[in-house]
Amino acid sequence: MTLLDEIPETRYLQLAETLAAAIRRGTLQPGSCLPSLRRCAQVHSVSINTVVAAYRHLEDRGLIEARPQSGFYVRATLPALKKASAPSNRIEKPADDVLALIDTVFAAQQNPSFTNLSLACPQTVDFYPGGKLGRMLSSQLRRQPNLIGQYALPPGNLRLRQQIARRSMTLGMLLEPGDITLTHGCMEALQLALRVTTKPGDCVGLESPTYFYLLPLLDSLGLKALEIPTDSQHGLSLDALELLLQEKRLNVVIAMPTVQNPLGCTMPLAAKKRLARLMNDHQVPLIEDGLYAELQFGNALSPAVKAFDREGWVLFCSSFTKTLAPDFRIGWVAGGRFNEALRKLKAVSSMAESNLLSETLAMFLEAGGYDHHLRNLRKRYAAQVEEARALIARHFPRGTLATQPTGGFVFWVELPPAVDTVALFHQLLDEDICLTPGTLYSPSGRYRNGLRLSCCYPFNARYTHALARVGAKTCEMSGLPAGIEQDE
Repeated sequence: MTLLDEIPETRYLQLAETLAAAIRRGTLQPGSCLPSLRRCAQVHSVSINTVVAAYRHLEDRGLIEARPQSGFYVRATLPALKKASAPSNRIEKPADDVLALIDTVFAAQQNPSFTNLSLACPQTVDFYPGGKLGRMLSSQLRRQPNLIGQYALPPGNLRLRQQIARRSMTLGMLLEPGDITLTHGCMEALQLALRVTTKPGDCVGLESPTYFYLLPLLDSLGLKALEIPTDSQHGLSLDALELLLQEKRLNVVIAMPTVQNPLGCTMPLAAKKRLARLMNDHQVPLIEDGLYAELQFGNALSPAVKAFDREGWVLFCSSFTKTLAPDFRIGWVAGGRFNEALRKLKAVSSMAESNLLSETLAMFLEAGGYDHHLRNLRKRYAAQVEEARALIARHFPRGTLATQPTGGFVFWVELPPAVDTVALFHQLLDEDICLTPGTLYSPSGRYRNGLRLSCCYPFNARYTHALARVGAKTCEMSGLPAGIEQDE
């Protein structure tokens, strides 16, 4: 039996989380010494063994390090990326070379022999309550075998829409089941939202960097894009957006105000209110992608922009693919003033979602297991993001910067200027390692020295070795040593 087996799990994890929060806030500065084992035990009224277990847990997460004959110290942290570079204000179709690279990367991501560092899809069953969902699905099928012989015509299964409406209150939204249309994942929700708010040739305002698979989606619909500066901590630049709206250059805006992909940031509450006001005042639709909104790390969830929508100009899209059941492919959209048009378009687009799968999800949500599952998932992702950042601080070249996510499992890394991540991508394919270059996240192919990393995989030897190899290659390309520069 190990030391950790002898200590109540909650006790040492609670202490570890208290200390981790102090490190994140800056109360415990990088390089500072943690209290001695005896002192920490006295302050927190726990045993010395509990303190040892908590310190070892923080060491495993990369937050502290043990120094022989000296004690435990807060590790040097990876410098945060403060500002994203301002993109040009040209309206253009996504560049052909960017679209071609997206196809290449997407194909590589499907290769099971590769170690994937960037695909935003958890690959193992322990990230989801698969066993419980499977038992519920079987139970539903036994009790209601007629489910597989029924269409759940748009707007979709009522029982599930009732549960979605109930849960939307956690993000500040007051929705009724009739406000919601079920879709085939979040991507179909975004596609339908674009189709009811635009026509070919229209201009879509995008965050920069943005979710890369929006680019082929816009191209398929004949839409143009205009990149809007996006701060790595505060999100979309509302001053830039307001000017574009005043100049009537945008027909619609797509944004992820909460846990943005790829930056991981969340807009402040005041900014969300201002964003909703701008879209309503100028009567331009905002398609709000809330895919990661329930994976926020804080105890109190930041509300959606949709919560401040006065006149229905915000269309909120989400799904359960990142949190509960990827293969169910159940998403949804609350379309505001476009609600009826969305229902009709869904009917001629893909008709209906599975009644059996929808009933199973509704049953799971009604049982109350979802909140417990989300709490565990948030803790795990928060810990894995911290561990990945610690590995980057150890193995990547000096001058590397990274965002500090407020939730989810992806974040953005900016490497020294000499590192071309497109070349890096191709070189690492020879080592069966796949990542996504920064140019994928911009219609014009910007962010040549950036990349997105994903932390939704088991942090086993295979993953950590692959991340170390990326660090070694970037050190070679930049000519810089690995590790965060320390003050002497």
